[in-house]
Amino acid sequence: MGNGKWIEFASLVVLFLLWAALANLAQSRVFPDPVTVGYRLVDLIRSGPLVRDFSLTLARSLAGFVGAMAIGCLLGILFGRVTWLDRFFSLWVVIGLNIPALVVGILCYIAFGLTDLALVTAVILNKVPLVTTTLREGVRALSADYDELARIFRLARWRVLLRVHLPQLVPYILAAARTGLSLVWKIVLVFEVIGSDGGVGFRVGLFFQNFDMAGLLAYTVTFVGLVLGIEYAILRPLEERSRRWRNP
Repeated sequence: MGNGKWIEFASLVVLFLLWAALANLAQSRVFPDPVTVGYRLVDLIRSGPLVRDFSLTLARSLAGFVGAMAIGCLLGILFGRVTWLDRFFSLWVVIGLNIPALVVGILCYIAFGLTDLALVTAVILNKVPLVTTTLREGVRALSADYDELARIFRLARWRVLLRVHLPQLVPYILAAARTGLSLVWKIVLVFEVIGSDGGVGFRVGLFFQNFDMAGLLAYTVTFVGLVLGIEYAILRPLEERSRRWRNP
């Protein structure tokens, strides 16, 4: 483990110690300490709802994330390459970036009913403009020198795409994935609170109604652990690999 990772781990430990200290000072039912939350977490895992709720939320989030990334990357590349398309749809993208996610979710629920289709559609509609904008800027930043070099060596178009363009676009794709993933989580949870019969958001709504702060924090800790796992197991390794072509 490098020095940077040790510092990050130490920061997490300090955060938990600070939480424990503040909880002991407060001595309040609405601010339980980490040990109490840990016991509640174990109880929720044993009784079943936590695993089931996170499975539902993960499935919905993954469907929305994959759909939005695929559509957004395609549109971003097109808009970055074709000027008239970019100009024609630029206002659409701006509107999509600024329409409140809650409004889009309610409209989808009205149109499709309280279904997973409505939830996933709302996630995609909210995330596509962000991915499109990021990839469009990435395409605009592609180095003309590398393109000229590819033409000199008469590389096939698919080789240019894989060997020249894709390595330059990977940082932008990862940036869109990281920011988009954080957005997807938030949108899915909000929509589950509004109109779902299962999932993390649904359960958080029940905890709120019952003033179950320990349960709420147990789900929060699990959620944070899941996000950190994705960050360190998937996104950061991909990010490090994407930098190798710049620093061989």
